[in-house]
Amino acid sequence: MFVSRSIALYIVAALFEIGGAWLVWQGVREHRGWIWIGAGVLALGAYGFVATFQPDPHFGRILAAYGGVFVAGSLAWGMVMDGFRPDRWDVLGALICLAGVAVIMYVPRPR
Repeated sequence: MFVSRSIALYIVAALFEIGGAWLVWQGVREHRGWIWIGAGVLALGAYGFVATFQPDPHFGRILAAYGGVFVAGSLAWGMVMDGFRPDRWDVLGALICLAGVAVIMYVPRPR
C-alpha cells in the first residue's frame, strides 16, 4: 500500500508541476495569454500540496526522489503534448533517474 500510494502521488505531482510549467510556457512563449499563465501558476501551487501527502515524513527524501519522476515525466509530457521524440540517451537517462527514485524511496530501511 505504501509504494502504490507513493507512486500515485508522484504521478499526480508530476501532472500538476509539469502541466503547470507547460501552461506557463504556452502562455508566455506561445503567446496564449494570462489565462494560460494563471492556470499554470495554480497548477504549480497545487503541486506543492501534493507532496505533503507522501507517506514518508522526510521532505528531503520526497523531493530528491521526485526529481527522478520529474525527469521521466517531462519527457513523457513532451511526447504526448508536443510531439517530442526522445532519443535513446533521453530514455536511458530517464530510466537511471527512475532507478534512483526506487532506491531513494522504496529500499527497505531499518527502523
